[in-house]
Amino acid sequence: MTVLLVVLVLLLVVVAVVAVVLGMRARRAARQGESRAGVPQDPFGTGDQDSLRGDPRALKAGDIVEIRSTTYTVRGSLRLDEGGWGWSEHLLDDAKGTQVWLAVEEDPDLILTLWTPVTGVGAPGEPTVEHDGRTYRSGESGSANFRSEATTGLDAEGTVRYHDYETSDGALLGFESYGGAAWEATAGERLGRYDVLIYPTAD
Repeated sequence: MTVLLVVLVLLLVVVAVVAVVLGMRARRAARQGESRAGVPQDPFGTGDQDSLRGDPRALKAGDIVEIRSTTYTVRGSLRLDEGGWGWSEHLLDDAKGTQVWLAVEEDPDLILTLWTPVTGVGAPGEPTVEHDGRTYRSGESGSANFRSEATTGLDAEGTVRYHDYETSDGALLGFESYGGAAWEATAGERLGRYDVLIYPTAD
């Protein structure tokens, strides 16, 4: 009789201990869930798109980029900084040797811009610039520090001046001068996230 009583007491103790442990785990999980729920989430974040189409913010030399069915290779990249504000510009090369630049920045949303070199535009400075029958109005201008990676045709680091123009319907015209050299002009076009597909190379 005494042995049976001891066994019952031991069983009750084990059950009580298990109940306490399970209760503590449940409370901990609930607190963690509340903590995660309290973190602000961007409803327009591109996490799913990045996992499916590649992350433009992680582009590097050697990666393959498909833009509207044209395939390019990243030849090199520029990492730019203007007073703590940073963005990247990537030199892309297709199978025919055509070179364009893909600018990637966050403001705060992801902004992708394809820049194609143009000639015969002159230099910036005026309130408006005429090009290809269109009128571009002066926009942002300034200077930034840059660091060059892989093949860009530029020094390993230096400074660049820039001056951007835009039409009323969003077409872009940009001017850049690296290290005090002559101004170079490029026509810019905003890209949607689904215009760009990335095939990253292994690190």
